[in-house]
Amino acid sequence: IGKPQPGETVAAILKRLVGQRVELRLESGQSIAGKVEAVGDSTIHLTALTGMEMYEAVVVLDDVSAVVSRAPAK
Repeated sequence: IGKPQPGETVAAILKRLVGQRVELRLESGQSIAGKVEAVGDSTIHLTALTGMEMYEAVVVLDDVSAVVSRAPAK
């Protein structure tokens, strides 16, 4: 993910992560993980969902409370 810039939104961070695998923690306490396919004005399109590789999901941006991504090795 890298260090967020001042004022950077969750949408901007996710746009940098298109093509990468992430876990999204939702306001409800649930989480969903998959590959970020696209980020729109109000939704995120995930593909290759963890544990359900043949499925896709659309998540409402306002429902995301955290973005978890694997950090590159140092």
